[in-house]
Amino acid sequence: MKILLVEDDLSIGEFLSTTLIAYRYTVDLATDGQLGLELAIQGEYAVIVLDVMLPKLDGLSICRKLREQRCQTPVLMLTAKDSDEDVVVGLDMGADDYVTKPCEPSQLIARIRALLRRQATAMSSSVLQWGKLCLDPNLIQVTYQQQLITLRADS
Repeated sequence: MKILLVEDDLSIGEFLSTTLIAYRYTVDLATDGQLGLELAIQGEYAVIVLDVMLPKLDGLSICRKLREQRCQTPVLMLTAKDSDEDVVVGLDMGADDYVTKPCEPSQLIARIRALLRRQATAMSSSVLQWGKLCLDPNLIQVTYQQQLITLRADS
């Protein structure tokens, strides 16, 4: 699954990209708001992880513009802005979740999985099943007899 990460701090962006890639996501990284908006409009992403304070175009404006264009892609705001007012404004602009930095990578991944589950439930189920073997491309999971099978890429 493809994730758009819009983060202007290169060290944070690289760390988050590496973390997401380790969990088998494909990541496009935009380091300013204008590029982030262009990629979000042009690409097909499972989730958009969006900082608020960005050069050229802030994350709140990006989220608002995407929702005005009826973009249904889940948006997770990941930002240092942590006041109650900031959270309310972010969610009111159309964000599906709001996480403050610093954030544990495991929490971020769990929140992304939750957004993907909600999106998958809203869409028709695309789970492929053959007997007791199931492939869920939305969650990137394979189960056999309801037991998760660990997948790995061979080098």
